Amino acid sequence: MTLLARVNECNAHDLGNFLPFFVEGTRVGWVKKPFARRLARFGEEFAVAADAVAIAPHLATTEARSAAMARVVARLVEDGAVRNARGEMYGVGTDFAAPPLLKMERAAAPLFGVRAYGVHLNGFVRMADGTVHLWVGHRSTTTANFPGELDNLVAGGQPVGLGLAENLVKECGEEASIPPELAQRAVPVGCVSYCLETEEGLRPDVLFCYDLDLPPDFVPRNNDGEVASFYLWPVEKVMQVVASTREFKFNCNLVNIDFFVRHGYLKPDHPDYVRILHGLHA
Repeated sequence: MTLLARVNECNAHDLGNFLPFFVEGTRVGWVKKPFARRLARFGEEFAVAADAVAIAPHLATTEARSAAMARVVARLVEDGAVRNARGEMYGVGTDFAAPPLLKMERAAAPLFGVRAYGVHLNGFVRMADGTVHLWVGHRSTTTANFPGELDNLVAGGQPVGLGLAENLVKECGEEASIPPELAQRAVPVGCVSYCLETEEGLRPDVLFCYDLDLPPDFVPRNNDGEVASFYLWPVEKVMQVVASTREFKFNCNLVNIDFFVRHGYLKPDHPDYVRILHGLHA
């Protein structure tokens, strides 16, 4: 296994398994063909054809479309098609900065193949000996999503109606007890993107990445129950674990690899360098 393998795993998909999902004539996602047939029973909310799925045209406003999607998702929760619903709403649209065409439950986003966004933070420490260490979270074995896997220090979805910086400060407090005055020192360093086919559907997602240079005496503490413990590892150890195992939550691998590139641990003469960089922005 290699770093490139981790990148490729996040971009494995076959659009031949999907139908495009349209809102107001604009494709905003992808729906698996068996799920499209399931949506055909919601004739008031969706128009399902042989080659596409669309929000019903009479739903002409963001509010009407969002209410219709909420009704459908509620039924899908009852049927078990949507699991771990949390009441966190994502905006669905053509671009992150564009007004949402509708809002929907976060847990249902992969079923409709809509682009979701998140914030991920790499917290690192400059040690007295000159080495750099990364804080790594170990997710609880009882958490609903990706139990027992390794994680970035802070990571969370980007709900509609909340600014990126505001969301990052919130997540820092919940996930690692980073006080606001320290969290606000996090530096936005770009984003990574990927397109992964899962059992549920498609995840064509974007993660906004942040770096936070932490003082050596800071020790993270989780508040929301998702993380059982934290480790402070040399960057080289994190690289080895990413390259040789699948212990990290799949998309956290991309955030880690982006850190390796930006901080010079993954160098341009690496044989997979260019392919890795392309894969971080699929």
